[in-house]
Amino acid sequence: MPNQTEGDPLFQDQDPVFARKELLHVGHVPEEERIVGRDDEIQAVANEVGAITRGDPPNNVMIYGKTGTGKSLISRHVATRARNAGQSNEVACDVLYIDCSEANTETRATRQLALTLKEHTDYEREIPLRGVGTMEYYQHVWNILEEHFDAAIVILDEIDKLDNSNILMQLSRAREAQKTDVYLGVIGISNKVQYKENLDERIESSFGHRELFFHPYDAAQLREIMENRRDAFQPEVLSDGTIELCAALAAKKHGDARKAIEILKEAGELARRQSDIPVTEEHINDAQEVAEVNRIEELTSGATAHAKLALYALASRIITGDRSTYKTREIYERYVGICDVVAVDPVTENGLYRQLKEQAFLGVIESEKTGGGRSQGSYLLHRLVTDPKHIIKAVRRDASLEELPTHSQLEKYGGGTQPRDADLSSFSN
Repeated sequence: MPNQTEGDPLFQDQDPVFARKELLHVGHVPEEERIVGRDDEIQAVANEVGAITRGDPPNNVMIYGKTGTGKSLISRHVATRARNAGQSNEVACDVLYIDCSEANTETRATRQLALTLKEHTDYEREIPLRGVGTMEYYQHVWNILEEHFDAAIVILDEIDKLDNSNILMQLSRAREAQKTDVYLGVIGISNKVQYKENLDERIESSFGHRELFFHPYDAAQLREIMENRRDAFQPEVLSDGTIELCAALAAKKHGDARKAIEILKEAGELARRQSDIPVTEEHINDAQEVAEVNRIEELTSGATAHAKLALYALASRIITGDRSTYKTREIYERYVGICDVVAVDPVTENGLYRQLKEQAFLGVIESEKTGGGRSQGSYLLHRLVTDPKHIIKAVRRDASLEELPTHSQLEKYGGGTQPRDADLSSFSN
C-alpha cells in the first residue's frame, strides 16, 4: 500500500484542468451573483410563492420554456430564499424537489416526497421503498408536514414526464380535504407548453395555477454566464476565445445555458483525456458535437416513438436530398416507409403534423407556413435546427427503435438525389 501521507501515485494531487468542477454540473444552484439575465423571472416566481414567507397561502405556478432557460435554477433559487425568509419570520418552511423524469409515476413521486421529508426531519416511522400503495406514501407526507412544518414549496421538475397529473390535485387540495393544515405551494416545470392542454378539467380547476414563460438567453447573457464559470477551471487552462466561442455556439443553436456549460465541461474533459492543455477552440468544436447529440437525445427522451421516427424521416431526407426544408406530406411519405421497415403502424398525416409541432416547440425543428401559389395553396415547410446527422445519432440511441433503415431501404418512399450508398455512414451510431 502507498504511504498515505504521500498520496496514491495513481491519482494526481491536483486536477490539471478543473479547479471547481461542481460549477459545471447540471443541478448546481450557483450563488446569486452568478445568476445572469433572470431578474424579471426571479421576481415573477417570488411574486407567486412569496406569501408563504409570511405564513400566508402561496399561489401555484407552472413554468414553461425550452431546455436551458433557467427554469429549474430559478425555481430552486427562489424556493430556497423563500424558505430562509420564512424561517426568519418564524414560519417553519421546507423545499421539496422532485425530478419527474426519474420519479415518473405518482407512486414514485409521492415516495420521493415522503423520503425527502423524512430526511429533513426526525420522523421516526419507517417508509417502505416498495410494497405499499400511493396513498400510504401520501399519508406519510401529511404526517411529516403536520408534525414539523407550517408551509412547504414542492418543485415538480419535468412534470410532463409523470404518467398522470393526480399529484397536482392531491397537493393543491390537501388543506381543503383536511389532509394537512400546512400551506403548500407547487411549482411545476415543463419544456412542453402543450402540457396544460392535457390536464384533466378537475385537476386544472383545483390546481388554479399561474403560468410563466422563460425565453432563451441571448449571446451576451450566455457569454456572461460562461465568464461566471471561468473559475471552474485552473488558471490559464482556457485559451483566448474559448468562452466567446462556446457562448456563440449556444446562442446560435438554441440559447441553452445548460448546454453551453456542458460544452465547456466536455471540452475540458476532452483536453484532459488527450493530455492536450490548454483548452482550445478545437476542443470546443469537438465538444459541441457531443453536447448537441446529447441535447437532442434529452429533448426527445419523453417523445413518442412516432415523433422520433418523424425526426428521423426529416433528417434522412435532408441528408440524401438537395434541400434543407420539406413539406409535411414529403416527410410523411418517408415516415411511412420507415414504419414499414421497422414494422410499426404509422399515425395519420395529421397525427404526424402534431408530432412535428411538438418538436418545433422544443426547438428541434422550425416550421414556416408558405404560400405555394394558386395551384398549391399554403403549406408548412419544416427544417431542422441542428445538423441532421445529430438527429440520426440521437434517435439511433433509442434501444426500443431497432434496425432503423438506411436510405437505400427507403428510396421508394420519397427517395433523395444522392447515390444509393452515399449516406450510409450518416446513419451509423
